[in-house]
Amino acid sequence: MKKFLTAASLVLAACAATAQAWPDKSVTMVVPFPPGGSTDQVARAVGPLLTDKFKQSFLVDNKAGATGTIGATFVKRAPADGYTFLVTSLGPLVIVPHLIKGLQYDAMKDFDLITVAVASPNILVVPANSPHKSVADVIAYEKANPGKMTFASAGNGSSDHLTTELFWQQTGTTGIHVPYKGGAPAHTDLMGGQVDASFQNVNSVAQYIKGGKMRALAITSPKRSAIFPDVPTLAEVGVKGVEVTSWQAIVAPKGLPAAVREKAHDAFVEALNDPKVKEQFTSIGFEMVTNTPAQFAEFQQKEYARWKKVIEVGKISID
Repeated sequence: MKKFLTAASLVLAACAATAQAWPDKSVTMVVPFPPGGSTDQVARAVGPLLTDKFKQSFLVDNKAGATGTIGATFVKRAPADGYTFLVTSLGPLVIVPHLIKGLQYDAMKDFDLITVAVASPNILVVPANSPHKSVADVIAYEKANPGKMTFASAGNGSSDHLTTELFWQQTGTTGIHVPYKGGAPAHTDLMGGQVDASFQNVNSVAQYIKGGKMRALAITSPKRSAIFPDVPTLAEVGVKGVEVTSWQAIVAPKGLPAAVREKAHDAFVEALNDPKVKEQFTSIGFEMVTNTPAQFAEFQQKEYARWKKVIEVGKISID
């Protein structure tokens, strides 16, 4: 027993020393998407604060491609030592695993979850000069012209793509999904009238709605958005079951020392709750989440099951 206690004490002491030393060199935050998007914004907002806090560089490394799976696979294969994190959207963690066969990582087993950073609803938008003035107009048009109306998304497997599919399932309508390589080109073509509609992250199109370049018809949140109080929820206009939240989160390779994981969680949460960071995100429609790893795990399970069902019902594939 004495030997066991001594060994246990040595392990605890080693863990404490590891946590105390972390970080003693630069930390990389891998973003599996191009610069400029919502996920990239999260990483670049917390990076300088963490650099200041620890006097070590927290660097953003954009490893885009394959619907976020290139960056996710890179992090899965990185050492579990607290010097590589994945800052990602929900796609690689709960959507893409159901869409791509032969994925090089298991989203439910290969990562240590740190925190869900922020979340935001999607918003149904059309060009400013669109004839569609309401969700009822959209549904009526789709039913009269099945498989004709085009819906842009930031890419196959994105939350806006899956929200569109869920909208079609819940309203008994069909349309044409037009995937783009990121949100920016989708926004450009929507404003130019090359596509008819889109479910976009509210934060990514807030400026265009406020600037009169897009018309907002409904939002996918349970209640109205504080920044768009005049835009109804989909439930309010009679479309049930399309409450969707897009979210950004931070994970690490599986096997992170517990003490380092706890220290990293606390540091990321502290940075996200910095007043300037909170203002930056809440002003464009984000909700700060900053939950615990246990809460994140429960949330991921629910989201994983939900999108699996949507994909199976819709027979959606991107292979």
